[in-house]
Amino acid sequence: MAARPGAAFGEAGAFFRVLQPLIQSVSMYRLIAVLALAAAGMAGATLDQKDVEYGRAGGKALLLDLHVPDGAGPFPAAILVHGGGFDEGSKSTNVRPLFEPLANAGFAWFSIDYRLAPEFKFPSANDDLNTSIRWVKAHAAEYRIDPAKVVLIGESAGGFLVNYAGTHETPETRVAAVVDFYGPVDYGKLSLERRDHPERFNMTSLNRHAANGAGIHYFGADQLDEAGLAKMHAASPIFAVHRGMPPFLCIHGNKDDQVAYRQSPEMCDAMHRVGAVCDLITIEGGGHGMGGWRAPEMQHWKPEMIAWLEKTLAAR
Repeated sequence: MAARPGAAFGEAGAFFRVLQPLIQSVSMYRLIAVLALAAAGMAGATLDQKDVEYGRAGGKALLLDLHVPDGAGPFPAAILVHGGGFDEGSKSTNVRPLFEPLANAGFAWFSIDYRLAPEFKFPSANDDLNTSIRWVKAHAAEYRIDPAKVVLIGESAGGFLVNYAGTHETPETRVAAVVDFYGPVDYGKLSLERRDHPERFNMTSLNRHAANGAGIHYFGADQLDEAGLAKMHAASPIFAVHRGMPPFLCIHGNKDDQVAYRQSPEMCDAMHRVGAVCDLITIEGGGHGMGGWRAPEMQHWKPEMIAWLEKTLAAR
């Protein structure tokens, strides 16, 4: 039997057959415009999806929200990791200020949820983050992204998680860059400072997280004795810094009352000592949480973060 005209062209052939009645009734100019729009659509439209399952763990579905820009790609991609003290927060709230600047810069983004305290302890959330990295890379063609240009961006507790992932990478979970917003890097030192100088911190918030099984308890420590500090040391990203790790950008307000500002420059100093790349953006007068950086003079982090990402990824 003879092949049906256009069948060999699949969807493009079917689309052309739909257009055939139009060919005789529109001007060549209009036809070219219609075909141009069709080609753009076939190249890939903007895609927004919510509650996409990227894995299962502990009997729970692990979910993410995503945005993919219009166009053929491949696009750089950011995996976003929310904060909330390891026991609160969500993929649609804490990291919301990141959505627009990333989308406007042509990035795809994937905002993840992960297992929280008190039901789950470290390293469950880190395992979930690693699962999301593997999932995003495995679905690169489907979402028109470049698997060699996947970056991690996390804030607060999510900043700790991306710091940990970036210092404990494997061939499967290695990323092109890490952006840390006010994430702890030396949890033992931070915990001692919170204990010895509570006047420097928002202890109401910190104690609420601790009551929910977060804080030092999240890492299996009962108190800040030798055994507890050893567990903090083992979990702290600053002690896993090594040559060849991904470039880091730390963004931190110098009036942070939950994660001491000095944690970020100390991370950069440690990375510089081994020849790794680490840059720091300081938000003058900024507290804990990018959502609170509303003053116009604090908004510089957005274009500076995008410029750093573009420069870093261009070097790959």
